[in-house]
Amino acid sequence: MRDFHVHSNYSDGDFLGSMVRAAEAAGLEGVGVADHCNVASRESPEAMRGLYGFNLDLTYERRRQGIERVRESAEIAVYDAVELDYDPRDEDAIDAFLAEAAFDYAIGSVHEVGGDNVQIASHFADLTEAERDAVVDDYFDQLVALVESELFEIAAHADLVERTPPLRGRATEDHYRRVAQAFADSRTIPEINAGRALTEADIVHPSEQFLTVLREHDVSVTVGTDSHRPDEIPDRADFLEGFVDETGLEPVVPDGLER
Repeated sequence: MRDFHVHSNYSDGDFLGSMVRAAEAAGLEGVGVADHCNVASRESPEAMRGLYGFNLDLTYERRRQGIERVRESAEIAVYDAVELDYDPRDEDAIDAFLAEAAFDYAIGSVHEVGGDNVQIASHFADLTEAERDAVVDDYFDQLVALVESELFEIAAHADLVERTPPLRGRATEDHYRRVAQAFADSRTIPEINAGRALTEADIVHPSEQFLTVLREHDVSVTVGTDSHRPDEIPDRADFLEGFVDETGLEPVVPDGLER
């Protein structure tokens, strides 16, 4: 059992060493530190980086030094990864940054549609039903573009709109089939993400319907707890282990890592 999606203090998680020790204590064989990063040069993303301090594009070398130090004492594999915000307009910048930084693997995420974070319900509360449906359409258009870009080994929480009440339940089987076909034709693989699985929301990404469609297209998956604190890792890892056993899945590791 390896967890390919945790965060550290280099974005919005706890201290790097604490996250790795928690993964080790949870009995994992490996953990991937995939901090948030955005390399867009537009005004809005730059303002958000300043607000939240997601500056891994400036600090990845320092974090890599920290990962190397942690690896010296860790008894599990520790991967140097990144979770990058994806917008089709940023493909060239993303490609250049990934080539320069040479992470062990990269996770791509669609977090925004039209400049609005799809996890913030207030952005969509006053929209009409048709406008909300259009947001979901745009989300899946961007997700397909992310997969087809071939920039990433992993696509995170591939139905993130399910976290947001005004957008929840609006995805259709047609959306899922488009994305599943894109995954089937790409090296990028989706993750089973437990970031909201043990909350009141009780959401596993992908949803049961989406996962069924992915399996019909013979799409491989990987797993990630999406943990931000050490105490989240053990319960989420246990959940994922039970989930893949129950569903009969055999998660794979990202391209380029040892099997």
